[in-house]
Amino acid sequence: MTVNASLTLFDIVTLRREFPILNQAVNGKTLAFLDSAASSQKPRRVIDCLEDYYRRYNANVHRGIYRLSEEATFAFERARGKVARFINARSQREIVFVRNTTEAINLVARSWGDANLREGDRILLSIMEHHSNLVPWQMLAQRTGAKLEFLPIDGEGRLALDNLEAQLEGVRLVAITQQSNVLGTINPVAEIAQRAHAVGALVLVDGAQSVPHMPVDVQALDIDFLAFSGHKMCGPTGIGVLWGRRAILEQMPPFLGGGSMIKVVGLHESTYADVPARFEAGTPAIAEAIALGEAVDFLQEIGMDRIYAHERELLGYALERLTEVEGLRVYGPTTTEMRGGAVSFTLDGVHPHDVAAVLDGEGIAVRAGHHCAQPLHAHYDIPATTRASFYLYNIPEEIDRLVAALHKVRTLFG
Repeated sequence: MTVNASLTLFDIVTLRREFPILNQAVNGKTLAFLDSAASSQKPRRVIDCLEDYYRRYNANVHRGIYRLSEEATFAFERARGKVARFINARSQREIVFVRNTTEAINLVARSWGDANLREGDRILLSIMEHHSNLVPWQMLAQRTGAKLEFLPIDGEGRLALDNLEAQLEGVRLVAITQQSNVLGTINPVAEIAQRAHAVGALVLVDGAQSVPHMPVDVQALDIDFLAFSGHKMCGPTGIGVLWGRRAILEQMPPFLGGGSMIKVVGLHESTYADVPARFEAGTPAIAEAIALGEAVDFLQEIGMDRIYAHERELLGYALERLTEVEGLRVYGPTTTEMRGGAVSFTLDGVHPHDVAAVLDGEGIAVRAGHHCAQPLHAHYDIPATTRASFYLYNIPEEIDRLVAALHKVRTLFG
């Protein structure tokens, strides 16, 4: 589906028909899916793409000298090229297919980190990081003796960068989220990268929450690594991407050993393939990669600028409407400036799980818990929040339903 005008309510209603799962009732109510920060829904053409691979040309890639294998290889590598263009990589050889953002970050920690970090080296993170961009660095620090340092946040849930120069002293790597999955905060990645590079540090960006929702240009950001997942951007589960500067990737040892990632294997030693094959051991997620390429086509036809603008409109409306609910507190920036469409909140006297259960009874799907960000919740001295998150297929009416249901929660729990 190609949308040529700016995104209007009519466009979104039409667009929603492309997502079969949205055209159903939950507990007798039309589904309002407000959990895209966890995983997005899939358009029909992505689902069809998966089925088409298994029905027509299911074969392994890079290995078979026969038509099905050659067709699968062509589609697989074409998808790599689509992803490269989507984030403006210099070469599709900078695109490594992995399972998800978590695996991409672990790859860098195990490969680049183990080879380059030593006792006393510093890794700079922030307190708003998802566990996927925290635990791998904790494990790396335990292996190497490196130290973890953390950027604080201010009262608005934005990074406090006043002391950044001092915090960058001795830092070898900065690993930062571009958009918080809890606060919605969009961090100034390009500025951080510029200042980090000035002291010789590399920069890894967790793009799980940004790549699906806004234009992301790795050359403009001038970063060194970017990790993101297909399932959050209308693609299937089980496929993700690590982008890295080719010169850095070429210096990194393999993450996993086995088939496909080698040049020559002997009984006692092996030589390794060029990137990206060096990091793609074994049979890859072929169907999923091809379908991710289809998802990229889908998003680009709509336009990432327009998707971002649509979500900002929804966000602004949600921030305004949620103020009507007594005892509700929203965490993160209070305006749409440099803020994405993930809205986490608490309701006085009501556990987030109870909030989510009542909303589910109204056909509204939200997430409740710590959202794999326990240190951030500890910072606010709360165990959990309820999170509503928006994507290209959401409409203002669903926010109205959310607010009405929250008033019901307030009535039920007093």
